[in-house]
Amino acid sequence: MSQKHEIYEEKTAALAEPVLRENGLTLYDVEYVREAGNDILRLYLEKESGVTIDDCVTVSRALSDLLDEADFIPEAYTLEVQSLGLGRALKKEKDFRRNLGRIVEIRLYKPLEKGIRELTGILKDFDQKTVTIETEEGEPLTIEKKNLSLIREYVDWNA
Repeated sequence: MSQKHEIYEEKTAALAEPVLRENGLTLYDVEYVREAGNDILRLYLEKESGVTIDDCVTVSRALSDLLDEADFIPEAYTLEVQSLGLGRALKKEKDFRRNLGRIVEIRLYKPLEKGIRELTGILKDFDQKTVTIETEEGEPLTIEKKNLSLIREYVDWNA
């Protein structure tokens, strides 16, 4: 991610905070990304009772006006405001930090011994290069991040 994009994300988060607070929402993440040739400024929201479409519309309208006023993003972009959703991938340090002690689902590019490519465990630690989980057997397992095709919050669909 470029430094310019990080600045856009930080400034957007600061603009959004009062709007979110006023509406009983919290900001999970902001990302400025390029997808399919388009620049997208995307906000992920959380709310204890669940984020509704009306919440997203309210924040989008208010934030759009504030962004137009502040005018710190010279490129054309699309503003997207959405619920965090279930099973969100862990990408940034704050995602890993927020999920310490929680169950995560992992998919690997290269299988471990016995051909294992998918596993779940409790996220115990992480650093720039590795992730450590506690397996179902209670054993620590450290995996290099470069071998992770996906790591995300575990969702128990049977609960």
